[in-house]
Amino acid sequence: MAEPGMAEPAEREWTPEFPLDLPALLAPLRRGRGDPTWQDAGGGIWRVGTTPDGPATMLLRRREGGTVRALAWGRGAAWALDGLPALLGAHDRPEEFTPHHPLVADAHRRMPGLRFGASRRVWDQLVPAVLEQKVTGIEARRSWRELCRRFGDPAPGPAPDGMRVPPTPAQIRAVPDWEWHRAGVDSARRRAILACAAVAHRLETAAELGGEAGRELLRRVPGIGVWTAAEVAQRAWGDPDAVSFGDFHIPTLVGWALLGRPLDDAGMLEVLAPYRPQRQRAVRYVEVSGFRRPRFGPRYSPRDYRAM
Repeated sequence: MAEPGMAEPAEREWTPEFPLDLPALLAPLRRGRGDPTWQDAGGGIWRVGTTPDGPATMLLRRREGGTVRALAWGRGAAWALDGLPALLGAHDRPEEFTPHHPLVADAHRRMPGLRFGASRRVWDQLVPAVLEQKVTGIEARRSWRELCRRFGDPAPGPAPDGMRVPPTPAQIRAVPDWEWHRAGVDSARRRAILACAAVAHRLETAAELGGEAGRELLRRVPGIGVWTAAEVAQRAWGDPDAVSFGDFHIPTLVGWALLGRPLDDAGMLEVLAPYRPQRQRAVRYVEVSGFRRPRFGPRYSPRDYRAM
């Protein structure tokens, strides 16, 4: 029996009243080129996710004139389309941002379409964020692909081949120990993900709270610290002040870009203080500015937990 909304899509069009760079706005939701929940194909962007009503596949295309047309399939189609404006940054306030450094000011001027979108779904952002704790991006993205492909359901609707729904909390709780090992997930990250799965329905409230209150709610879960909460906040509710303190690369990048020298977290906190309550927006402008910091040593090598 076909899933409701599978054959005929629900549809919505929305025209933003601001410059919109659709690929750049949605890019933070993509977890690497092989992300099974994302494809850029057929002239549009395909996204698959969970919702309170069930899975949903969305296809987003921008028409001439700026209107975005979205098609959705699956039990969560209506919920997904209802959140289209939020997803595309309607609730963001970049006009309240004031640059304090030349590099940030230049990026701000050149990229008027850079905004923070809100997926409104904590769970879908929480699992990949935990997977990215203290490992390389290559390792984390491989683990995400493995979990989605092996334990997530096929994407509803006519999604491109290979697209999957992120595993639900129930599906995550059912993953055997050896499958975590096979996916390259160590015991610490596995415990954190399982702790999140046990209270996933409560954690969705974080997106409603927003800001520091939302991040604090996430940090109540063992294994969820400042970095992970910020990574979720940036995507789930478009938090422009949620800086990923504790990141291996960001303080160094920000330091070289703004001061010409590396920084630690304490130094970055001081430098970004004038940007409060939009500190992460300043970091985002640094990241997309094209600036490249000097490299003085070897890259961090991935670890293969399957061989341990």
